[in-house]
Amino acid sequence: MELLVTLERELQHLDAQSLRRRLRIAETPCAPHVKVDGRDMLAFCSNDYLGLAAHPRLVEALQEGAARYGVGSGASHLISGHSRAHAQLEERFAEFLSPHLESPRALYFCTGYMANLSIISALGGRDAEIFSEALNHASLIDGARLSRAQVKVYPHGDTDALESMLKQSKAKNKLVVTDSVFSMDGDLAPLPAVLSLCEQYGAWLVVDDAHGFGVLGANGRGALEHFELRSPYLIYMGTLGKAAGVGGAFVAAHETVIEWLVQRARPYIYTTAAAPALAHALMASMDIIAGDEGAARRAHLKALIEQLRGALNLQRWELVPSQTAIQPIIIGANDETMRAATALYGQGFWVPGIRPPTVPPDTARLRVTLSAAHNARDVAELASAINLLEAFA
Repeated sequence: MELLVTLERELQHLDAQSLRRRLRIAETPCAPHVKVDGRDMLAFCSNDYLGLAAHPRLVEALQEGAARYGVGSGASHLISGHSRAHAQLEERFAEFLSPHLESPRALYFCTGYMANLSIISALGGRDAEIFSEALNHASLIDGARLSRAQVKVYPHGDTDALESMLKQSKAKNKLVVTDSVFSMDGDLAPLPAVLSLCEQYGAWLVVDDAHGFGVLGANGRGALEHFELRSPYLIYMGTLGKAAGVGGAFVAAHETVIEWLVQRARPYIYTTAAAPALAHALMASMDIIAGDEGAARRAHLKALIEQLRGALNLQRWELVPSQTAIQPIIIGANDETMRAATALYGQGFWVPGIRPPTVPPDTARLRVTLSAAHNARDVAELASAINLLEAFA
């Protein structure tokens, strides 16, 4: 069949460029020590930054939620799927972020991807102009495309370029859209300067804090707390399958913005609501994030980050400057990166090799992610293995 032959040819082309992805099967809960495809591994690849994905309190809360609400919602939120668990969780998010948002309200989504599509498509439109950070996540890029607005991309972290674009814009409705923590580099967007520009030129600032919520800030309120931001121009998205350890996402903003999303966000309106049991479990997650245990886990994670950066002694490969749990090591070539990832896997270390189009050409890398569930010995073993691997590569 010619159609299948065409696909096979394209797959072979991916192989020739060392770009084919593969699925591995994890057979145990998300944790540093896991069994993958039948092998015991030390994993440095999840986004479980606080180590909550298998936390006993969350497991118990999920079981309790399933017993109370069942295992499915049965309908979209606006039909009959919006449970008391969803409503309580949204109220919790609004209260949690109230130091940074005016008249806040929150909305729970099945995924961060869906949340970003919803925000940008609902607030965009043909009369809007979107200013998108060059290294934004795919969900933000796809949301901008779906919005039918004019899209301009500003260079990574370049607030001068952003200001020039905003100054020239004649659009009635302007949105600046950016990640807070960039998922493949681990660096932070200059949010204070970006927010100042949005307030000056009358633009919404949409912040995707997928990798910051729960981790950044003294209380885990993410990038807004880290930078001490507060503004009615802010629209904040946080995901709940990373530091929060469960799944889904939420958007928090002024109550009028959230009501507009309820009325106009097609990915929200036309999707079955997530299981109420997940929302119930997330209440337990929020208790941990906002409490003493969350603070202790964030402090431990910070110590592990400093330990890894101090222990790596690279000569040819580049450890990217990052103060977050994302610690990329740029190797460059796709084939060398995948040989390194394969060699580490053979030694029992699960570290993913990231290649284009996820990252720019010639910047393929090992993406090391740390978790508060790791210990100092785990990190020391990984650093030693990477140092030796680079020395003899």
